[in-house]
Amino acid sequence: MKFFKLCVVAVAVLVLVTASLAMAGETLDAVKKRGYLIAGVNGGVFGFSMPDDKGVWKGLDVDTARAFAAAVFGDASKVKYVPLTAVQRLPALQAKEIDVLCRNTTQTLTRETANGLNFVQVNFYDGQGFLAPKKLGIKKAQDMDGATVCVLPGTTTELNVADFYRANNMQWKPVVIEQTAELSKAFFAGRCDLLTSDLSQLAAHRAVAPNPAEYVLLPIVISKEPLAPVVRHGDDQWYDIVNWSVMALIQAEELGINSNNVHIMLKNKNPRVQRFLGVIPGMGKNLGLDDEWAYNIIKQVGNYGEIFERNVGVNTALGLERGLNAQWLKGGLMYSAPFR
Repeated sequence: MKFFKLCVVAVAVLVLVTASLAMAGETLDAVKKRGYLIAGVNGGVFGFSMPDDKGVWKGLDVDTARAFAAAVFGDASKVKYVPLTAVQRLPALQAKEIDVLCRNTTQTLTRETANGLNFVQVNFYDGQGFLAPKKLGIKKAQDMDGATVCVLPGTTTELNVADFYRANNMQWKPVVIEQTAELSKAFFAGRCDLLTSDLSQLAAHRAVAPNPAEYVLLPIVISKEPLAPVVRHGDDQWYDIVNWSVMALIQAEELGINSNNVHIMLKNKNPRVQRFLGVIPGMGKNLGLDDEWAYNIIKQVGNYGEIFERNVGVNTALGLERGLNAQWLKGGLMYSAPFR
């Protein structure tokens, strides 16, 4: 009987030690030891991730990565950006060449299972469409029969357009180019009739076209594309940090907290605000971070609405409406789980 009790105690201790090790999080440890975060990004999508003429990375996905650095280090600048093609992105994450992928990547069942990855909270809801020269006069799907289509390989985009043509009993001729920038150049040079991608990316391509007014986004959406940052399976703490950092951007907007008023909101008596900003301690400890982690994100990066508007919103070259990316209280899908 004593031997049995000793075995039970030993097993219990082993479980607690294992849980403690799992909570430690090898990715967080590696990031802290290195002193900066490595984020995989798209090297050439205006408004999402692209270096400016001074080499400074800017965009919605770039700001999302900056939020992770602000949460971990209290310094949003501690990020190294690694540009990756669609073919390179998932293997780079699997091989631990990057800590997180912030590169307009669609959440799918296969990627979350067979590929051994985890998608966190969606940071941009999108759909696949087509960009065409106005002179072609395309109005409906049937007008696209026999078209040559520029498309990136190794993407859901490539699979979706094949399904679209097959379902509509139409023919198409793919022009497959791996680099996003080269694909865009091929389209604007007239090598293909259509360019297909997520609508946000098509708007970005059109914004930097030689003559943007000559191209039109067709009123045809062929898929759902929930785009989200990605981490590896097996490190729950790192998943939690990345996931809740994205939700912090969303929650701050809902609470009316932004980069300009966040220091004033520290004095707000609303307990939801106090928990969120760390005035009431606990949320940071649960993630293995300082209680000021969310404060640092909003102070240095802004809330989701600020990030959206300055990178892709109606007053930018992309001119995107919030649409599905509006707060849930305003008819959109941006909705955070409770911070408590």
